[in-house]
Amino acid sequence: MEASWAPAYPRSLAGWLPFLWSRVLFPGTSADAPTAVRNWSLLALIVLPGVLIYPSLSYRLLEPDEGRYAEIPREMLARAEWVVPHLNSEPYLDKPPLLYWCVMLSYRALGVHDWSARLVPALAVHGCILLVYLLGRRILGERAAFWGALLLSLAPGFTSMGRLLVLDGLLAFWVTASVFFAFEAVRGGRLRWGWWLAAGLCCGLGVLTKGPIALVLLAPPIWLRGKLSGQRGVVRWRAWLALAAVALCVALPWYVAVCVRMPGFVKYFLWEHNVVRFVSGFDHLQPVWYYAPILLAGLLPGSLLLPALARFFFKGADESHPTAPPELGFTLLAGGWCIFFFTLSGCKLPTYILPAYPALCLALGWFLASNSWRNSWWVRSTGGLAFLTLMIGHHLALPWYASYRSPMRQSDVVARYCGDPSEVVVCHPRPCDSVAFYLGRDDLHDFRSKEMHLLIPSLLERRRTVLLFTHRHSLKGFKDSLPPNLRVVDEVHCGLPAPPGVPERWTKHAQDGMGQTALGLCDIAVVVRTDWPQ
Repeated sequence: MEASWAPAYPRSLAGWLPFLWSRVLFPGTSADAPTAVRNWSLLALIVLPGVLIYPSLSYRLLEPDEGRYAEIPREMLARAEWVVPHLNSEPYLDKPPLLYWCVMLSYRALGVHDWSARLVPALAVHGCILLVYLLGRRILGERAAFWGALLLSLAPGFTSMGRLLVLDGLLAFWVTASVFFAFEAVRGGRLRWGWWLAAGLCCGLGVLTKGPIALVLLAPPIWLRGKLSGQRGVVRWRAWLALAAVALCVALPWYVAVCVRMPGFVKYFLWEHNVVRFVSGFDHLQPVWYYAPILLAGLLPGSLLLPALARFFFKGADESHPTAPPELGFTLLAGGWCIFFFTLSGCKLPTYILPAYPALCLALGWFLASNSWRNSWWVRSTGGLAFLTLMIGHHLALPWYASYRSPMRQSDVVARYCGDPSEVVVCHPRPCDSVAFYLGRDDLHDFRSKEMHLLIPSLLERRRTVLLFTHRHSLKGFKDSLPPNLRVVDEVHCGLPAPPGVPERWTKHAQDGMGQTALGLCDIAVVVRTDWPQ
C-alpha cells in the first residue's frame, strides 16, 4: 500500500525558522537570470549618479561633523602625522584613521579645500552604487541589479547623506563589499576562498574606518543565512579564523601603533565609544522607532514599493511574480540586520544605517525587475521627479543652507577677530572646527556648557581672549557668570538672518528651525582681564 504524501513539517521549535525561510518565504531556486554587464546600464550608473554627486561639492562645511572631519586630516597632513589623529593640536581618538588618510591624500593631490575633502565620501557613495550593480548581478541577475543600483542612486537617505563628509559613506562601501563578497563565497554550497578572503580584506578596511562595527555587520547575516538555509557546514570555524586573520592583518598595525603612542586608546575607543555608547547611549538618545520614518523617507522612491513587496510575501507567487529566491532572502537579511542592530543601540544618528541601503535597494530592484511595473508611466515619472528633486537639493538647496548656517557666513568679521594667530580663540559651548579649517588654525580651544568652572580660570590666565559663542543664549549667560576682573569689551552678533521670503512674524521660528539655537556661530566677544599687570 502506497503511503500518502505529506509535507515534512518540523518537529521542534528550532526547526520552524529554517522551514519558514526555505519553504514559505524564499522557496524559489537560485536566480538564473542573465548576469552579463550591459554597457548602457553601466554607463547610466556612471553618468546619472555622477551628475547628482560631483558637481556641487564646494560649499561651506556643515557643523559639527564636516568641520571636524575636514580639520583633522588638514592638521595631520601639516604635522606629517599618520598614526595619531589631531584636532586643534590635541589627540582625537574617537575614530580610526582611514577616512583621515584618504582625505589627506586628496589634500596632497588636489589642495586643501572643502570640495577635495568631500570627494572621498562622494567616491565611496558612487562606488557603492556600482558595487550593487556589478556584484548584485551575480546574486539576483543583471536587471534586478540595475534597478537596485538606480533606486540606490535616487535614495536621498543614501546619496544625499552619504556624500557628506562623515565616516558612514566610506563605511557603507566597505561593508557592502565585504557582505557581497562573503555571500558570493558561500552561496554555491561550498566555500570559495578567493571571495572569502576578499571579504576579510574589506572588513579590515571597514574596521580601520569606524571600528569593530564592520565585523558586526558582516558576520551575523552570513552565519544566520547558513543556519536558515541548512548550509551551516559551508563556513566552518577555520574559515572564520582565516577571515579574522586577514582583517587583523589590515587593521591591527595601526591599532597597535596608536596604543603604543596613546596607551589610553583601548579603554577610550574600544570600550567607551563602542560598548558603553551602544549599551547606555550617553549621547544622541532616540526612541526605538527612530529609524522607521528615516528609512521610509530615505529610501524614496523605492519605499513606495514596500507595501507591494509585503503583499507579495503574504500572497505568494503567481503568474505575474516568480517565487522569491534565497538570494533575495539574504539581501533582506543583511539590510534588516543593520537596521535591527542600530535600533537596539542607545545612540542613534540617521547616517548609522547607511550600510543597510545597498542591500535593501537590491531587494527592491529584484521586485521591480520581476514584474511589469518597471515599464509603467508612474515608475518613470516618479523616478524622474526624484532625480529632479535631488538635483535641486544637491546643487541649490544644500549649498544655500550650508552657507546660511556656516560659522563663516560673515567670513570677513570672523577673520578680523580670529585671523591673527596671536589671538587666543575659545569656542563655547560647542567647537567651531570649520573656523579653524578655513582660517588655517590648529589652536582653537573649546569649553562645553558644563565646563564653565574651567572656562573662567582659563580666561584669567591671559589679558585678552576672543570667544566664539555657538548658542543663541550663551553670551548672556556668560556675562552673568563673569567675575569683576573680567569684562566684555567688544562683541558682534553673527546669528542667522531672516530667511528670505519668510514673514516677519515667523522669522524667529524659521531661524530656530534652521539651527539658530545651536551648532552655529551666534556671537563673537572679546574678553579682557581688567587687573592684568601692565
